[in-house]
Amino acid sequence: MNKYAPPAFQLSARHLESVREAAGRIQGMVQRTPCFLNERLSQQLGCSLYVKAENLQPCGAFKVRGATNAVFAAAPDVIARGVLTHSSGNHAAAIARAASLRGVPAYIVMPENSAAGKIANVRAYGVEPVFCAPTADARQAKADELLAETGAYFIHPYNQADVIAGQGTMGLEILEQVPDVDLIVVPVGGGGMMSGILLAIKSLRPEVQVIGAEPEFADDAYRSLQSGRIEPPNRYDTIADGLRTPLGELTFPIIQSLMDDLTLVSEQAIVEATEELSYAAKLVLEPSGGVAYAAARKIASRHAGKNVVVIACGGNV
Repeated sequence: MNKYAPPAFQLSARHLESVREAAGRIQGMVQRTPCFLNERLSQQLGCSLYVKAENLQPCGAFKVRGATNAVFAAAPDVIARGVLTHSSGNHAAAIARAASLRGVPAYIVMPENSAAGKIANVRAYGVEPVFCAPTADARQAKADELLAETGAYFIHPYNQADVIAGQGTMGLEILEQVPDVDLIVVPVGGGGMMSGILLAIKSLRPEVQVIGAEPEFADDAYRSLQSGRIEPPNRYDTIADGLRTPLGELTFPIIQSLMDDLTLVSEQAIVEATEELSYAAKLVLEPSGGVAYAAARKIASRHAGKNVVVIACGGNV
């Protein structure tokens, strides 16, 4: 049972319906990624450890799910002047790709300290990013400026219903791939992935534990859960650059209501977990992609003998 303060969110049948609609909408445009048992890691952690390899998605990250759903859910007149977003990289590339598939322009705002590989991914889809200072306020301000200039349709990286529903398709796949799952460990940045997975899992299998994983250097979700309100990031230098964003007004109540627990992990633990996954699971991962496994290592004694899924959320290292 969730241990946090009573939230203003009620799970309904419509939430699961939105995730299922998203799964149908994006079928054929995103990968049904493998969720495989790793014997070596299972032995080390004393559980059956499954890795959901979202790094194998087009653009190299789970973000392609929510971005594709949001772009293709929009009505033709809404999207006619293009789509616009701000992102540190993975959502940016996913929006650029989805816009290309639908044949509309894309306008992308990125923090100036975005990883070089993620900038290159956006450019690979023919979009030149507009850069801004590496803060949430600066990203939104620059996006608002471009929005006024272009009239494009704004798609938030995580705080938007269609994006959340798209990310929730991961939850549907996990239940099909590991029917007897006991625990799912999910990285938390802005909360879109966690929120979507929670909507799917808690609708269908409420007894399954869903635990968040967050860097100590980007602990705003942890502080938000303690205070009962959305807390801003107090630093932007975690190596897990995809998790530097604050929670959103849509994602926070879902997480506050449905998530079972949250585990903070150190920078060293993130590095070690990412390296270990690369050796043991043969996966190319960015540091954000190793955060869930870092948390699973930290709390190994709590899930001994259980079926555990960790989300390897991205591979744009």
